[in-house]
Amino acid sequence: MHGSNDILMTYLRVSQHMSRLFRCHFGRLQLTFPQALVLNVLGAEGPMPISTLAERTGSANSTVSGIVDRLEKLELARRDRSGTDRRIIYVAVTDKYQTLRAKAEADVGGYFASVLSTMSPQDRDMVAQSLLRLDEALLAKERADRLCPESEEGGNRGLK
Repeated sequence: MHGSNDILMTYLRVSQHMSRLFRCHFGRLQLTFPQALVLNVLGAEGPMPISTLAERTGSANSTVSGIVDRLEKLELARRDRSGTDRRIIYVAVTDKYQTLRAKAEADVGGYFASVLSTMSPQDRDMVAQSLLRLDEALLAKERADRLCPESEEGGNRGLK
């Protein structure tokens, strides 16, 4: 049986490996991982308000707004006012992003799938189930300790 320290150290190593892989892959495309994640959500789900995008990426509205600002400068995303309610602004990917995505594994889901494809289906299922259980335990602990009030607002995972 693995102790809590063994599990923590393994989790930290896996996080470091993933960060390095994603940084290397998306860095070649001049994108940060958080930028690629925002683009992936928009590319998969379509235009959405910043608040929805923040919720989907587990980050704060202000953080996502800054990411969208940088993506607009790169011409990979744009903001559009709603035709029915001028107060609502939607964020969408551009044709330039679609071209980039088509010619490279620019999408977070596709890149991660290529990493997971080296594992057996049974191992992938085991990892998925274990990560879901860990996520549930961490969320329950946050709520019980009330250390992170943002967790009650959908989370703030610190994406930049």
